[in-house]
Amino acid sequence: MAEDTLLRSPAIRLPHGFFTAQQSDAQAFDLVAPGIEPVLLKQVHSARVVEAAGPFPETARPEADGVVSNTPGTMLAIVTADCAPVLFADPHAGVIGAAHAGWRGAHSGVLEATVRHMVAFGANPANITAVIGPTIAQASYEVDYDFRVKFETRHDAFFRLGERPGKWLFDLPGYVRWRLESAHVGQVEDLALDTYANEDRLYSYRRATHRGGPTGGRQFSAVALPL
Repeated sequence: MAEDTLLRSPAIRLPHGFFTAQQSDAQAFDLVAPGIEPVLLKQVHSARVVEAAGPFPETARPEADGVVSNTPGTMLAIVTADCAPVLFADPHAGVIGAAHAGWRGAHSGVLEATVRHMVAFGANPANITAVIGPTIAQASYEVDYDFRVKFETRHDAFFRLGERPGKWLFDLPGYVRWRLESAHVGQVEDLALDTYANEDRLYSYRRATHRGGPTGGRQFSAVALPL
């Protein structure tokens, strides 16, 4: 059985957790909400968000990167390995959400789309809490010119020059926070855990790629509405 201490935030007043590499197995979901099967997606780095009242069949998971629910007894889960896992909750309205926000999804609007779907279920943006889980940090996220020019001048604050010519460092969690705040989310928290640097606790796709190792490792993140 996985260790019983998940990464959590006191800001989310509903059952939730950001799993470490050692905890990311099927048993660990019981640490969030015992006996509830998680809703999982076929993640494709998109801005698509779906609504769920329960798990999708494994062979028919929708291609999406955000999911929301207002059904008690539902747990929403996503997987990441450098991208930002974002868990949402409006306990007053009884609405939860989860989003996989890599740079493509965040840039395309998956976070704002998640908020809109929550509002459609009765959530109030001012009452929504969004927590950014373990994500690759700016110091670890070197990008090139082709990446840099995908962003507008108004995004300059999320880039700084890297040590190598023609390279920049991109602040993905900072960019995600900005998108959430621009969507008028009432409370945004960042756990500020760098997947790349925390080798003993977290998977990192980029770290594995740089070292020529296996790249299949992922962390789960999940939030639930109790019955």
